[in-house]
Amino acid sequence: MKKLILIFALISAFSIFTFAQSDSSLRLVTERDKTSRDAGGKLVTLTVAEHLYRADVYMANRHFPEAREHWQKILDNFSTDTNAMPKALFGMGRSNMWERRYDKAVEWFDKLTKDYLMTKDGREGLAQKGASYVRMGKNAEAAKTYEQYTIMFPTGEKIESAYLNIIDALREAGKYAEANGWVDKTKQRFSGMAVETNAMHSRLRMEIYRQNWTEAVRAADDLLLRNKFANAMVTADEVKYLKGFALDKLNRKTEAITAYSSIKDSISSYYGGLASEKLRILNAGNQIQRTSAVSANLTREYPVMYRAELLRSAKSLKIDPRFVLAIMKQESSFRANAKSPAAARGLLQLVFDTALKYNKKAGYASLNPDDLYQPSVNIAIGTVYIADLKDEFGGLYEAIAASYNGGEDNAVRWLNRSKPKDAGIFTAEVGFAETKNYVYKVMGNYRVYRELYTEDLIRR
Repeated sequence: MKKLILIFALISAFSIFTFAQSDSSLRLVTERDKTSRDAGGKLVTLTVAEHLYRADVYMANRHFPEAREHWQKILDNFSTDTNAMPKALFGMGRSNMWERRYDKAVEWFDKLTKDYLMTKDGREGLAQKGASYVRMGKNAEAAKTYEQYTIMFPTGEKIESAYLNIIDALREAGKYAEANGWVDKTKQRFSGMAVETNAMHSRLRMEIYRQNWTEAVRAADDLLLRNKFANAMVTADEVKYLKGFALDKLNRKTEAITAYSSIKDSISSYYGGLASEKLRILNAGNQIQRTSAVSANLTREYPVMYRAELLRSAKSLKIDPRFVLAIMKQESSFRANAKSPAAARGLLQLVFDTALKYNKKAGYASLNPDDLYQPSVNIAIGTVYIADLKDEFGGLYEAIAASYNGGEDNAVRWLNRSKPKDAGIFTAEVGFAETKNYVYKVMGNYRVYRELYTEDLIRR
């Protein structure tokens, strides 16, 4: 019976969230807000439940100022409601964070954790405060905040990521000895778990960044000897690639070739493709058989859709239209009416607040959320966005993909942690499992599209 109650609760929560982020819900609360204002245009005070509901709908659709208007009403009028207050404070912090106003986000998270730290919103707010500090470049403060989380909530929802975030924050603060100390603490605290592998991976990435090539090889060997990559943020192929890279830097060419050759090349192996490129550079391509051919029958799985719109938008901006197709395939499977739980719409899954930064440059003077379901509009705006990211990241397509999924500020941070500036090293630095997997898939799509089609999207 308890399991059934839990299942029904989860279904109910999912249903409420799905309803909140729907287009119909957004239109409904927008119309309600128009009739819930006084003569001066100010929002009237409603029930606390109604304010929470409308704020949730706006937040789910990334209409942040509108959501904050409702949370502010709660803060001003329902200060004794111990259920609503932490939700409103967390919403204020999180919405500012999503708008990249991290200093304001920290202010709100401070208010939340001061009065409601022991609530679920308080715990989450403390973790998000650490994340805000990271994005502000205040890594020492971030490490202290995450350490506070480990002390206050040793079994909290974010305990594993708190330990790992401390390692990376200390590394970015240049406190390498302390970072290595936290690697050892994490290994001890989570012995035998995937988090231990992730901590060891943090050490490998840190040694690569510091160009301590001998230590990097040792760290890679430790990971390969442990050989526990299930559910971890790193794969054996990635470790072999980084080991090969370090060996090459040590001028141990034969060993580097052996490391790269141990990575099987296939469409599904991102690092296999990179290893093949390294082997060609090392003049080993004729010595070692690689299997990377793309079968012609893959055209059905990798079609060219919306060719005219893609060529019109991408070619003028000097973007490879095959890369846009690679993102489109991953984002929406070419479904023009697709909408994600994060309120991303259309073929290239654009969120409205991002689209508003590029619609005029794309040739659309005004824009409504539903316009993003039109293929021509979505492709035009999305391609301008991708072109902007390409300029920002120096043409590194892995960074564009990571930014598209994980956010520009995060991709900038991961790129700054990448030294030397190598595609495989950058991808190793991607700090979100979902984003890292996304990069693998988009770059795999792009590889296939390059094999099957010319840059004019003509079948080879």
